[in-house]
Amino acid sequence: MGKIAFTLTLSFFFSYMGFAQAPAGKGGPAGKGGAAAAIGRAYGKVTDSAGVPIGQVSALVLKSVVDSATKRKKLVLLKGMDTKANGEFNFEDLPIMAQLVLRLSATGYKGHDTPFTIMPSAAAPAAGTQGGGSPYGNLPSFEKDLGTLKLSGDVKELGAVTVTASPPTMKLELDKKVFNVEKNIVSAGGTGLDVMRNVPSVNVDIDGNVTLRGGTPTIFIDGRPTTLSLDEIPADAIESVEVMTNPSAKYDASGGGAGILNIVLKKNRKKGYNGNISAGMDSHGAPNALVGFNIRQGKVNLTLNGMVNASNGKTTGNTDRYTYLGDTTHLLQGDLNRNKGQFMFGQIGADYFVTNKTTLSGSYIRVHGSFKPTDVSRIQTDSISSLGKSTGYSLRNSNNDRVFDVNGAQVGMKHLFAKEGEQLTADGSYFGATSHLTALYTTDYYTGLPGSAISATTRQQTLGSASPSFYTVQTDYTDPIKKKSKLEAGLRVSIQKLNNLNNTYTLDDHGNSTLDSLGTSDYNSVNRVFAGYLNFTSAIGNFGYSLGLRAESSDYSGNLINTGQHFSNTYPLSLFPSIFLSEKLKNDQELQFSVTRKVNRPSFFQLIPYTDYSDTLNITRGNPNLVPEFTKSFEMTYMKTFAHKDNLLISAYYKYTDNLITRYQDSGVNPLGKPVLINTYENANDAHTVGAEVTSTDVITRWWDISANINIYNSKINTDNLNQPSQAALWSWFGKFNSNFKLPSNFTVQLTAIYQSKTNLPVNQNANQFGPPGSNTQSSSQGFIKSFYGIDLAVKKSFLKNNAASVTVSMTDIFRTRWSDQYSQSAFFAQEYDRLKDPQLVRVVFAYRFGKMDLNLFKRKDMNSQGMGDAGGMQ
Repeated sequence: MGKIAFTLTLSFFFSYMGFAQAPAGKGGPAGKGGAAAAIGRAYGKVTDSAGVPIGQVSALVLKSVVDSATKRKKLVLLKGMDTKANGEFNFEDLPIMAQLVLRLSATGYKGHDTPFTIMPSAAAPAAGTQGGGSPYGNLPSFEKDLGTLKLSGDVKELGAVTVTASPPTMKLELDKKVFNVEKNIVSAGGTGLDVMRNVPSVNVDIDGNVTLRGGTPTIFIDGRPTTLSLDEIPADAIESVEVMTNPSAKYDASGGGAGILNIVLKKNRKKGYNGNISAGMDSHGAPNALVGFNIRQGKVNLTLNGMVNASNGKTTGNTDRYTYLGDTTHLLQGDLNRNKGQFMFGQIGADYFVTNKTTLSGSYIRVHGSFKPTDVSRIQTDSISSLGKSTGYSLRNSNNDRVFDVNGAQVGMKHLFAKEGEQLTADGSYFGATSHLTALYTTDYYTGLPGSAISATTRQQTLGSASPSFYTVQTDYTDPIKKKSKLEAGLRVSIQKLNNLNNTYTLDDHGNSTLDSLGTSDYNSVNRVFAGYLNFTSAIGNFGYSLGLRAESSDYSGNLINTGQHFSNTYPLSLFPSIFLSEKLKNDQELQFSVTRKVNRPSFFQLIPYTDYSDTLNITRGNPNLVPEFTKSFEMTYMKTFAHKDNLLISAYYKYTDNLITRYQDSGVNPLGKPVLINTYENANDAHTVGAEVTSTDVITRWWDISANINIYNSKINTDNLNQPSQAALWSWFGKFNSNFKLPSNFTVQLTAIYQSKTNLPVNQNANQFGPPGSNTQSSSQGFIKSFYGIDLAVKKSFLKNNAASVTVSMTDIFRTRWSDQYSQSAFFAQEYDRLKDPQLVRVVFAYRFGKMDLNLFKRKDMNSQGMGDAGGMQ
């Protein structure tokens, strides 16, 4: 709506310039044939039918004139603006004694025209005078109070269904991209991972690891940290995803320079009630269902969502690895993984509008999940030495039982001051999870080829539990110093706690267990970050600038309980400046340049010098000598807005990181005297990434729109200090394409495609994991991922009155091409590892929407004053 107001203001400017240059008639300013004097003022306030002020209403002042060609009256635009947050509007320099019209319009409300004329009226004497305060007497007043204007809701109710305009698939802004999940029908019935696979700039690998321009971004839910993983959030609970590639000093400096992905959950504040239900099934027999309800009346808004999402995923994989530790070992492994289970997601949110300027909000999220993944591995091991080659065959069955519970709560307050734009917010949030894992690994060793007699069987059991939690308290204040200037300030405290316990047991043939002391990991840790920021934004003409400074200090402490060791460290106060410069050009163009500084601090898991032997193929050890890595990010962005809201966004970026935390492999000897590979972390000298990104949204016709995103980048890690060669820089590109077709008979078709060229392995992707699942080792300093592509297709049919119901049929990876094929090597091993997950998965989802607006549900009804036909209806 602001863009409309801007456009209207420009239109008025040129209209007014031409109007002002017309010669006045002999009758003076208001004389016959002349222009009316533009010295009038009109003001008022806009509210809804209940008297609640409405902000961002488009208010236009039109003038009635006679068309010189048709000799008929028509309305021409004089001025335009948006109402303030309190619903007020004020127009200056309006013509007096002229026929004017105030036209109000807003989404969800009926348009409203108010004719008026500004006539001179005698002004009241000034205080303390007898009517002669002015030597010229009481000057006339040219003001018009239009009073309080009420807009009625524009709701089409057919079959108890509310229809509103739908937002575009993607909204491009200079500091972020906003992806509308509702328009992404491919992810219907899926999880947050399915959503991210369609979000511009975001890449999701086969394990669900998310990268943004090659780095691991910080993931927020409604602007706050979370313990939820993306596969624990239903896609149908997500309203939008905000992608920020270079956040300013207002946002956390922690997490490195990889940006922020903010997941905005659905929350409806429309008056009345509305809701939706859906149910579906995929081709693996996994169901999904959703029930959502929202009600808003008076000062209360309530949102309820309940969902269940099941999974029966299937992944096939192959590993070919050579290990060089004294003798050479060649391993060939084939895997079939099934991940069967489900999770339930519940959400309740409430808003209480204390006054027109103060709002209290609260929300609670509850998630319960239970999964039983299994993995069957067929293994061939060749041992090559100077004495010759020996081959062994084995079959490994992994049966896991994972149960988790997540609780999240958030409370907040927002207060608007009398000065427009001045506001204060304060909120606190908590996210906590408990997870329990039971894993049983049974390995049968054959005397010969697979299927022959079993010579030996080993059984290993792992019992584990983890309970991470986040606590965040934050307050923000905004003060608009001048019309184009504002000062923002905020304080934030973030506390992360983690308790982790893993015990590994060896089982004999009778089921008796023996604790393996080398496979025990028991620790707890507390990490705290204290931050404050200042951000000043202003503009000089079309040039805008924003200068920010954030200060952060942090500390951590932890205990390795099974060894009795205590670790702690305090990181000194660090400053993180940000600079954003922008220039508005002609023809809806804008140019922006930004510079930021970020930090990534090592986690407690990466620091503890404890060697975990619980998995012989993935032995891990922390490094207490790690230091934080700092990243400087530079970005230049150009944005052009075309007709029909088409957008083009072009960005060039450069990132430099010193002391990059990277995975590193070393050789060692286990307590039994056997040589082993140990996965740990080291600080590389530095790393840099340079790239360019193009994002476009285009409405080709009324029935076809497309969006495209291409990211071309080059990255290099300098590991000379680690006594190993640095990985060669590699130019790569990643692209996404989304096409939506609106066909006759209420059919919608969506086609999405991705392509990833050959690229280096990502760096430090998981803080608590040293490689991909399945006990396969890799080194991110040396290796690459082969190119791949994937295409998804979805068809949606809407029916019933007002398209209240719909059926969506989707298929992911329709050509079975989304293989993840990775090659990695070091001085101790070389490995190729490929997998394919859930190709050609078909999902069918039925959805139904219902709702009714402006019901006085909470008002006490006088049934005696209403007819029987009105009983239970609207007052």
